[in-house]
Amino acid sequence: MHRRTVGVAFIVIAAFLYSVRYLTAAIYGSNLSSWSSELFADMLTYVGSGPLVLSWIALIVGIGFFYPDIRKVMKKKFVTIDENWKEAEIHVEKKDQN
Repeated sequence: MHRRTVGVAFIVIAAFLYSVRYLTAAIYGSNLSSWSSELFADMLTYVGSGPLVLSWIALIVGIGFFYPDIRKVMKKKFVTIDENWKEAEIHVEKKDQN
C-alpha cells in the first residue's frame, strides 16, 4: 500500500469517527418527542469524547503521511521564490546604477 493511500485512509477514518459521535447522539435521542440544542448537547456528553479524540488522532496521523510530499512541494516553492528574489535584486541594482 502506498503512503498516500494510507494517509487518505486515515483521513477517511477520522471523518467517520467524527460523524459517528453525532450519529450516536442522534440515535440515542431518537425516541424523544421534542428536540432542542441543549438536549442534543447533553446527548453528546453521554456519548463522550472518545470518538472525537480518536478522530483527531487519525487526522493527525493521516496528515503525517502527507508531510513528506508537502515538504517537497514547499521546498520547490521556496527555491523558486529565492531565485525570483535574487533576480529582482539584480534588476534593482542595474536600475540604481543608471
